[in-house]
Amino acid sequence: MLTNDFKEIIFGRKSVKVYDEKVKISKEEMLEMLDEALTAPSSVNLQPWRFVVVDSDEAKAMLRPLVRFNTKQNDTSAAMILIFGDLQPQEYTDAIYDRAVAEGKMPKEVRDYQVAAIKPMYDQLSQAQMREVVKMDASLAAMQLMLVARAHGYDTNPMTGFDPEHMAETFGLDANRYVPVMMLSIGKAKETGFDSVRIPAEKITTFK
Repeated sequence: MLTNDFKEIIFGRKSVKVYDEKVKISKEEMLEMLDEALTAPSSVNLQPWRFVVVDSDEAKAMLRPLVRFNTKQNDTSAAMILIFGDLQPQEYTDAIYDRAVAEGKMPKEVRDYQVAAIKPMYDQLSQAQMREVVKMDASLAAMQLMLVARAHGYDTNPMTGFDPEHMAETFGLDANRYVPVMMLSIGKAKETGFDSVRIPAEKITTFK
């Protein structure tokens, strides 16, 4: 059931470890949630996030050896969403900016200026620099996806406890291009997530 209650979405979200195994999420709803999540911002709008939705028994069996101590989430969730960062997102520059012009969201002269600047800039970045960029951008999408899922009535758990060396190749991706950033389990909670505490903003914020 959809909710637009912002406080419920923000403060009701908890990291859930065990899900109702009977609950499945249709491909249509999963794509709807992903499309909503992908309104997240990214560096020069190159959107370097890539997703693998693991929801079949066969794919979950392939994933299970890679999730380390997160087997409960893998075994019980409706799906595990693997979030990768694309180290060559500049290949999509023309397609993204051409669409912005076609939809009246950007003047052509702005598009031409941006495209001419973005491609050389990204081409000269080192792999280490690119990894930092795409991990930051993909993490923004991951957080937004967790909130979108909550709005759709689902629970999630973000995880970095997985084997990063074999994740891409296990699911048919080029490991030299796609870097695993995060896993999200998603489904309906069977066991309520624990309440947690946060350090108050006044303790970790400096005003100048």
